[in-house]
Amino acid sequence: MTNFIRQPAVAGMFYPGDKTELHHSVETYLQEALHKQSETNEAPKAIIVPHAGYIYSGPVAASAYARLLPARDQISRVILLGPSHRVAFRGLASSSATHFVTPLGQIPLDRELIDKLESFQQVKQLDQAHALEHSLEVHLPFLQEVLADFSLVPLVVGDTQPQDVAEILEAAWGGPETLIVISSDLSHYHDYETARQMDQATSRAIEALQPEAIQYDDACGRNPLNGLLELAKRKGLHAETIDLRNSGDTAGPRDQVVGYGAYLIN
Repeated sequence: MTNFIRQPAVAGMFYPGDKTELHHSVETYLQEALHKQSETNEAPKAIIVPHAGYIYSGPVAASAYARLLPARDQISRVILLGPSHRVAFRGLASSSATHFVTPLGQIPLDRELIDKLESFQQVKQLDQAHALEHSLEVHLPFLQEVLADFSLVPLVVGDTQPQDVAEILEAAWGGPETLIVISSDLSHYHDYETARQMDQATSRAIEALQPEAIQYDDACGRNPLNGLLELAKRKGLHAETIDLRNSGDTAGPRDQVVGYGAYLIN
């Protein structure tokens, strides 16, 4: 099998394409998040984080990523799931790549675990789903900044049921060395107050581990998100909202906004 390396698709658009500028940008968001948070020594098992351009959702994503710093040297594998924005398909799409690249460097994929997950009928290798997808890529620089050495299991999620996602997350769950990252924005293109109310309701559903209460209009990453919530409920875990804002708070007008939340699962 030839080595295939996935190159960045949205560097210079969703986040800085220059290595030094990108490092500074992510570090600034993390420092701001650390300044606001209370002391914590326990890193979460899973996080739910938004995937817009950094000027819009970077500060919110950083709220969750800053919580991983205590486990910087412990976490060695990241299972990263996000919705498909460009390619329609059923199930979950794996990648044939050996590495994903950002301006900060290469990240090796955990081929052994990916091969295992591809034995499930809902997981198919589909590089086309990964090629231009931003929902996974925008998280990689944050992971590169907060973690030491780690391997990646990236899965783009198409049309699928929560239980199918939960089955894959269960198979990849591992121990404290494994982090689960779910990529999802919240409501899209409502006015500021409507969005605020919708996103608060979605946050309550996440905290109550109620996937049935979250529809496509509530969260674009509903499929991977609801798979995590279903599994978390089964495992008796706890979900916490640590940040909830929208583009009207961060970098945009308030007549049509996109919602962003950061959540921890433990």
